[in-house]
Amino acid sequence: MDVTIIGTGNMARGIGARLVAGGHRVTVLGKEPGDAEAVVKELGGDGAAQAGRSGEPIADGVVVLAVYYPDAKAAVEQYRGGLSGKVLIDITNPVNETLDGVVTPPDGSAAQELAASAPGARVVKAFNTTFAGTLIDGQVAGQPLDVFLAGDDEEAKARVSKLVEDGGLRPIDAGPLRRARELEAAGLVHMSVQNTLGTGFASALKILD
Repeated sequence: MDVTIIGTGNMARGIGARLVAGGHRVTVLGKEPGDAEAVVKELGGDGAAQAGRSGEPIADGVVVLAVYYPDAKAAVEQYRGGLSGKVLIDITNPVNETLDGVVTPPDGSAAQELAASAPGARVVKAFNTTFAGTLIDGQVAGQPLDVFLAGDDEEAKARVSKLVEDGGLRPIDAGPLRRARELEAAGLVHMSVQNTLGTGFASALKILD
């Protein structure tokens, strides 16, 4: 598949690494061309990744919002109509500045807010419970990462599941988009226990079966 990643931070690198490892082609969009080019250089992949600038038209059918929640809202507003029909992967955890709560309504989620701002986009929540470093490695303690998915479009979730599996990870369907609220809460808890456990954002949420 051809996938566009909006963002040039650690999560863009982590998700990009899994996509390239899975044999997919990636376009990285950044506010500054040099930032996107740096990510592409790290991803390597023998030409599987290319750089672009935020605001350029997106031709790919899958788009990853690999940015913080406020920037994800800005990106959706920027592209708005251009996202119609595309699979839009929201990885955000809408945490507040003190990292002890979320900024979304108690009966909603970041994914639902973004979906409301992007009519026609096929929003799937994914990757919000995984950390960037673990994505680059693809595993923790010898176990492949679990990637929880939530969305209302079954075909869109199937496409994201395919990307996850191709990257050596395990997709887990958590249900409709409204389940994103619980996934975002799980993401917040996972972040909150890092100091307590001393895991340095190198842990993973895993379902053993």
